[in-house]
Amino acid sequence: MGRNKEFDTVLVLHKAMEIFGEKGFEGTSLQDLLKHLGIARQSLYDTYGTKKDLFYLAVKHYVDEKNALVIKHLDNSPSVKEAIHEIFQEGINALQDPERAKMCYIINSAVEQMPHNEEIARYFHQKNQELETAFYQALVRAKNQNELKDHHKDLLSLARYLNQARLSLTFVAKLTPDLRSLQDVVRISLSIID
Repeated sequence: MGRNKEFDTVLVLHKAMEIFGEKGFEGTSLQDLLKHLGIARQSLYDTYGTKKDLFYLAVKHYVDEKNALVIKHLDNSPSVKEAIHEIFQEGINALQDPERAKMCYIINSAVEQMPHNEEIARYFHQKNQELETAFYQALVRAKNQNELKDHHKDLLSLARYLNQARLSLTFVAKLTPDLRSLQDVVRISLSIID
């Protein structure tokens, strides 16, 4: 009979998101991981596999969770435009919180790995499509509710733009943590739906 795990596997994934977000995949040593996660080397291997496996699981956990929240908000908000504004504002809020920002920056690390890791590249392509579809469906609803002006014809391109603008906030925040700069980016980006 196997022993029960003596640690919370989801909490360990959150800690992995922090350390990979802070130091990047390449910059995170096995010793960094073990120290930050607070688990033994054998537990790491038995539960998560290699460093690469843990990184992929941490990225997946982060992106799955964030995508689900964005999609739920787009689907359940009476006003699509308000929902989009709130999604972008929540992105700024997360990036302004030092603890939450550590996890957000795992996206930067994942993007760096995409050319070398087909599994991560495939996963991000799938998740990107998922969010583009969610934004598109929300924009169609907004158009039907007369929230968008008549000049908005190509809703799929608009959905792609909104998704990419939202993702770019993590890069902007890494360049400058200045709240005003982030708000300017969001304000100008979302002016397209006014």
